[in-house]
Amino acid sequence: MTTEYRVTIEPLGREITCRDDQTILDACLRAGVWVPHSCTHGTCATCKAEVLEGEVSHGEASSFALMDFEREEGKTLLCVCKPMSDVIIEADIEADDAIEVHPVRDFHGTLVSMEDVALDTRRLIVELDRDLVFNAGQYMSLVVPGQPGVTRTYSMASIPTEPRRLEFQIRRTPGGLATDGWVFTTLAVGDPIDLIGPYGRFVLRTDRTEPSVLIAGGTGLAPIASMIRHTLENDLDGIGHMTLYQGARTREGIYDVELFRALEAPHPDRFTYRPCLSEEEAEGFASGMVTDVLNANHETLKGHIGYVCGPPAMVEAALKTLMLKRLFPRDIYKEEFLDASAAASQVRSPLIKR
Repeated sequence: MTTEYRVTIEPLGREITCRDDQTILDACLRAGVWVPHSCTHGTCATCKAEVLEGEVSHGEASSFALMDFEREEGKTLLCVCKPMSDVIIEADIEADDAIEVHPVRDFHGTLVSMEDVALDTRRLIVELDRDLVFNAGQYMSLVVPGQPGVTRTYSMASIPTEPRRLEFQIRRTPGGLATDGWVFTTLAVGDPIDLIGPYGRFVLRTDRTEPSVLIAGGTGLAPIASMIRHTLENDLDGIGHMTLYQGARTREGIYDVELFRALEAPHPDRFTYRPCLSEEEAEGFASGMVTDVLNANHETLKGHIGYVCGPPAMVEAALKTLMLKRLFPRDIYKEEFLDASAAASQVRSPLIKR
């Protein structure tokens, strides 16, 4: 039998109900109350908040993201903590009226298509049982079969105007619970998949009219593909020219090249595509790291905005390059992915992908 508690979120002054077997973040998002979050697994510390009154259990918060002295000071991670009494929390909330908040819901889906698109990279198409309302760039939690309560998060490459057809681009992680243990071994077309979402604030900024530079590494392409496709296929007004720099080491590691070339051809005034290979030369591809190619292509990026998604090292290099090209942090939107090896070494990052 579960017990329900009252949780007050400051500085909003909002009161919600949260069960004692439910995380406070989950209760907030299902109630349509946005609080900062990313990984939803207690590792990135984005959702760190202060417990002003009441008691909570800290769940599986990592000692790296929530240190012992922080627990003693009353800090907690909303994505893993659960109430043990009525609670008042104070979260670091920055209101952003330009981003629409969609409540988190549970969904059931069926895998209708699966294909290998690059080295150790697989595309899944999931058909949902009902419409999902989301922003281009958001992600979902997929429930891992046979592992009660265990989920893994993956960005959607699909677009909001196709609310029942979700596309995920998943890279295999050796020993990964969800990849080696499911997606790349036992998962088959026709299988049911349970999902939770949508999550995330790395989304297409429809309020920004400046030209944009989008940098994607590996499966960091997924949310950026959603943004680009949504803009071009639905002819969204007011969004400036988009330039995509997609990076991989070799030709076998890059994918959807023809898709983006097909999008570029009819939209030369709205979209430019620059695929880059760092360890191989091939016709039609720029040679070098995406940051090196971008650096050579632009004397300055003043007056632009940037979107960056991929492995932490690539994201860090891209941020440095963009700022050297005169972009301020407020004009750069980013999301990092964390693989199993990074998790083992306790590297912080928003999305867990194992």
